[in-house]
Amino acid sequence: MPALVLVVAVALLVGSVGFAVAATNGGGWRMHANAFSMMGSGGKSQAWYRQGSGPVADIPAARARAQQFADRLGLKTAEVMQFSNNFYVRLDDKTGHGATEVLVDPKTGDVSLEYGPAMMWNTRYGMMSGSSRAGMMGGNSSSGMMGGNSSSGMMGSAGSGMMGGGMGSGNGMMGSYGGSPNWTPPTSGTTGPVTATQVRQIANTWLAGKDKALIAGEPDAMPGYFTMETLRNGKVDGMLSVNASTGALWYHWWHGQFVAMEA
Repeated sequence: MPALVLVVAVALLVGSVGFAVAATNGGGWRMHANAFSMMGSGGKSQAWYRQGSGPVADIPAARARAQQFADRLGLKTAEVMQFSNNFYVRLDDKTGHGATEVLVDPKTGDVSLEYGPAMMWNTRYGMMSGSSRAGMMGGNSSSGMMGGNSSSGMMGSAGSGMMGGGMGSGNGMMGSYGGSPNWTPPTSGTTGPVTATQVRQIANTWLAGKDKALIAGEPDAMPGYFTMETLRNGKVDGMLSVNASTGALWYHWWHGQFVAMEA
């Protein structure tokens, strides 16, 4: 009976993800509201998604849309970055500390929690915030079905996760670069916490193995993880996040080409 329940649960989860994720004409990905009603819990779906009212053309408009989303959480917009596939917006709490990250769809104006770390690792505003280390979607669990440091995590294993997409060669369902969105340094352990200095070292070690021209920028602390820009010749090239407990790394493969930013 437990095995049967697990099989049914996985089937429902896979179905909900497949239904919720859709490719845009620009080659990017966005989550529909259905993702949050089907995968959500505790009545938090409204905190994860806000439907747009039309195209968003520039950073000020993206900030305004993101602030409407942030108002419901008592947060405020901070850094906004424009990429070819989406707008990235960091949300801070009232004290100015990083709270979570959202994406604004330029075609529809939809606002949602950012894929990856903001959904799976954020211990305060994520889908499984407040759950245990062994939670089904937890980023800190070696047995989490969507775990960040597990070689068997369904949504992020060592190269074959269903949502895999790190810089590499192409296995994940949502991966545009292939590989896996998660990578854990062999010597990091799982005891945590990982310091900001260690986070940058982890990021630079991983980047050096992918593209020696890239280095990690200053990390922004979020609940449960750090996010930082990747830099090429001092200019923004992309983004990645590192789990604060495990050292697992998640490359933000969904943005596309960097366009502009505003603090």
